[in-house]
Amino acid sequence: MPEPHAGPKIFLIAAEESGDRLGAGLIKALRERLGPAATFTGIGGRHMAEQGLASLVSIDGLSIIGLAAIPKRLPMILRRIREATDAVLKEQPDVLVIIDSPDFTHRVARRVRARDPSIPIVDYVSPTVWVWRPGRARKMRAYVDQLLAVLPFEPDVHRKLSGPPCSYVGHPLLDELDTLRPNAEELARRTAAPPLIVVLPGSRRSEIKRNMAIFGETLRLLRAQGVAFEPVLPTTPELLDSVRAAAESWPVQPKIVVSDSDKRAAFRTARAALAKSGTVTLELALAGVPMVTAYRVTEIEAFVARRVIQTSSIILANLILGENVIPEFLQQDFTTEKLAPALRDILGDTPARQRQVDAFARLEEIMSTGGKRPSELAADGVIAKLR
Repeated sequence: MPEPHAGPKIFLIAAEESGDRLGAGLIKALRERLGPAATFTGIGGRHMAEQGLASLVSIDGLSIIGLAAIPKRLPMILRRIREATDAVLKEQPDVLVIIDSPDFTHRVARRVRARDPSIPIVDYVSPTVWVWRPGRARKMRAYVDQLLAVLPFEPDVHRKLSGPPCSYVGHPLLDELDTLRPNAEELARRTAAPPLIVVLPGSRRSEIKRNMAIFGETLRLLRAQGVAFEPVLPTTPELLDSVRAAAESWPVQPKIVVSDSDKRAAFRTARAALAKSGTVTLELALAGVPMVTAYRVTEIEAFVARRVIQTSSIILANLILGENVIPEFLQQDFTTEKLAPALRDILGDTPARQRQVDAFARLEEIMSTGGKRPSELAADGVIAKLR
């Protein structure tokens, strides 16, 4: 039998960097609501550790991204799923919060629900049922009691797909708008010469390996065409060595930064961005930085994706805005010859650049949470499900 406790016990599971950041903000907001008696256990990374969570296992390698990555890591991932499930059942928390990374966290949630239906389960961040595998929404009803959505269109999507109860709590980037918006001096740098280009090849080693060469060649072609610019490449401490090694062959050497503050400073002063498709594109859009995006997966994954993806864009800002204002170059279109002219176009005072700037100005209103912080609304959603 679990030992009696004075306050609520909350078990959280995050399996990658983005979920780790969400989990950290959620823990902080829950502590503000519940006080020091609340206890937090589970699986997370360095951001959740800073909020006092001692992770039961390292999250390195837990995120299942891409079909090609699964076979080699599958035994370890299955072992971690079993260990996480056993830990939840042993802990007997008052609520289990799974955060993003559905290929890992939902497998744990299903096993917990099957073995102990009395533990409430909250899912923070919806799987992309609006892109592919919409049948997941209905299946989630069996093991998710409340879904906390970070994109404003998701509650309506889940209603239409007969998904679990879903509420919009706001994207965590809304909490950080002050760090994304330039002051007068930074705004002047955006228009000064030479323009700053922020380069974002990805946040995983596989993406660095796949994207760095073409991104470097794109910058080389721009420079060869007489375009002056200063490239800045934000990355994480874990990827620094890989990024440095890959950038050594670039004919235009970027300034590599690793801290969040330096990354945000680059966003506030950048004239344009060359980015891998992902959450960072929404970050750039909220910062008002026009961008060119690109993404490439293996041919097998592309073959599957072409048959199951149900949206006209994979860029979050495009989906929220309801129009494809950000150009995206996928698979066979992910080439230097296509990226370079598109990037050059948004460096100047062009209709293509202005279209993005005007669209980005509407994002904050569309994503509004009525003045409440997303982490606070997420905390309210978790507290409502405490047993």
